[in-house]
Amino acid sequence: MNRIIVYDKPNFEGLSKEFTSDVPDLHELDFGDCISSLKVRGQPWVAYKLSKFEEDGVIFEEGDYAEIDNNNRISSLRLVHQDLSDPQITLYENPNYEGQSKVVKEETNLAYGYFNDRVSSHVVQRGVWLLYKNPNRGGWYHIAWPGERIHDYKSEINFDDNVSHLQPLKPGRPIITAKLLWDQKKVEAEHDVLIDEIVGTNCTEYEQAFTTNSTREYTATVFQSFHFSNTTCLKLGFSFQVTLGCSNIFIVEKGKSESTTTTEKVEVLLPAKIPPCTELSIQVIKKETTTSVPVELTICQNGKEKKENAEYRSVSGRTISTRYTMKPVPAATGTSQAKPQEV
Repeated sequence: MNRIIVYDKPNFEGLSKEFTSDVPDLHELDFGDCISSLKVRGQPWVAYKLSKFEEDGVIFEEGDYAEIDNNNRISSLRLVHQDLSDPQITLYENPNYEGQSKVVKEETNLAYGYFNDRVSSHVVQRGVWLLYKNPNRGGWYHIAWPGERIHDYKSEINFDDNVSHLQPLKPGRPIITAKLLWDQKKVEAEHDVLIDEIVGTNCTEYEQAFTTNSTREYTATVFQSFHFSNTTCLKLGFSFQVTLGCSNIFIVEKGKSESTTTTEKVEVLLPAKIPPCTELSIQVIKKETTTSVPVELTICQNGKEKKENAEYRSVSGRTISTRYTMKPVPAATGTSQAKPQEV
């Protein structure tokens, strides 16, 4: 689930290697000081200029990096495996966690408040934080790990009264597995919808041929929706695929439903003849069926697995059929040889 793919040329070209765990020394794998582009899937990674994770690290969150700033200067890689779901850090005005304090739980530009360039110590409660020297994620940054306690910025990291912006690392995109419980499927409603009617009238005293074209196209629709539990951890706009059948893939996006429209070519089988003095009515019927299926979601993120419940619903109108009815009509005077009329 968590991996980094590195390339020795920009734009993801040239030689490449994929890693899923820490790499203390890329030179031992013949890939030291040559990385020019990379892709991150899942949790963030830290790239270091020296082996064994020494010197300042550069953070790469999930995404594609066609060209990186520290081109050809990466010697070791570390996976951020810590829980990033609920970050919190406490900043202190003075060394030894004294003076005014500020609890931060989200990305914050301190230049907009009173705590800019006043931080001298901190304690990280949860998450991994980047503490920037300049506003708007600018300048050098310090990586603060969970449980880290820096009692004096000046003596420990030479960063006294310099913090202007801080940002928690974002967890990688969760991996979703959806299991549809088809054995618990429920048909909630069924009803017929008339979408076409073909009428042929034979007002003669003789059997007549019915000449209407027997092939017509009709529009069928499927409305699909996916309902999450009220306590879901997934955010609005998150999307993933659900496999409904061999070739039926439903794209689920939280906060959005999907409807599909297809044109079905239906061959209407018509009687070859209309009996004398008869009106033949052919109704084309679309059966709309509302069904619901419970879904068990497995969400993997931050190295943790969570189960959630959901529901897949569909209103399908793909089943198209025909009905035939005949009723007697009086013979038209002087039209015994006329052809049937079509309406």
